Amino acid sequence: MAYLGNLGGTFAGDVASLTRLATSGEFAQYLQEEIFLQSRMIKSGIVAREDTLLSSTTGTRIEAPFFKPLNPVEERMTSGNNWGMSGEGHFTFQKVTAGTQYATITHRGFAFAIDKLTKLAIGEDPMKVLGEQMAPAIDKLRTTKFISHMEGLLGTGGPLNTVHSLNKSVTTGSTISNWLTVENVIEARYRLGERQSELTTLVIPSACSAYLEQLGFLTYDADRRGVNTRLLIGNAYNLNVIVDDQLPIIGTSGQQRQFVCYICGLGVMREGDQIPMEVEPTRNAPSKQDGMIVDYHQVQHVPGTSWNSTQDNPTNAQLATGSNWSLAYTESRLIPAVRLIVNSPFGGTI
Repeated sequence: MAYLGNLGGTFAGDVASLTRLATSGEFAQYLQEEIFLQSRMIKSGIVAREDTLLSSTTGTRIEAPFFKPLNPVEERMTSGNNWGMSGEGHFTFQKVTAGTQYATITHRGFAFAIDKLTKLAIGEDPMKVLGEQMAPAIDKLRTTKFISHMEGLLGTGGPLNTVHSLNKSVTTGSTISNWLTVENVIEARYRLGERQSELTTLVIPSACSAYLEQLGFLTYDADRRGVNTRLLIGNAYNLNVIVDDQLPIIGTSGQQRQFVCYICGLGVMREGDQIPMEVEPTRNAPSKQDGMIVDYHQVQHVPGTSWNSTQDNPTNAQLATGSNWSLAYTESRLIPAVRLIVNSPFGGTI
């Protein structure tokens, strides 16, 4: 095998134990389970596994046919022989219509290396570090992709922007009317009309959660003593609350920060894997380093929308571009997602 050069890793490694860990199918399964257990998007229910998106076949996108909601035309009956739409005294069979939506597949991964000497210097256990840090790191990357996907659909130019987005923010001089108040949340929810009741979870940045805590509105079911509340799901305004500072912030230099929040329903995002996550080791003997490569091939899909671009395996920036998406449903309010933009008294300026 050709010399790979120094792999660039700075963290230590017990060569034998790391190789066992990296080649273990149990470790890859452990990662999947830890991501599932730690992901607040999954625990809240707004991201759900979807069997139809689990595929071991080749391809660059998944076709997801669906039945459109029934919209029957009512026919009036009489005792004559000329009633109904046909004018011939009988009911006319109406079509159950269907449509097609496309979900794009993203191929992502990363690699890092560890060296033997650092292990001897600091005595750290690489298995412990991997077990503690890899699952939350991958979950963070998946959350970033989730946000990019939602911005593409709900943000400027997206197919859901007109109906599903509400901007209550200002660039200067914000007051309570521009903050994350119950009035603004209710107004945003009712962008969906009677289907607002399907919205269950509020996703907000910490600057907005600080305001809710100041008011005493944000609570947690668990005892918070000694617990990192950012790992928990809170409650406010009769909604689950997830706090995540990866959410977009809008504004230019000198303007007040304008915070993007989402209000989502159960299963608004479905996900699957083209193939299971793979964890592979690599050995670079001349530099006394071991590397680990992680790759995953994932599908994220919001039912009722369709990937409309010719570009496959999109970047996060392409996922966040509204023109790359289209609406598959005739009625967009069947999709339980709303984007709310607010200021915060804790937000400051850019």
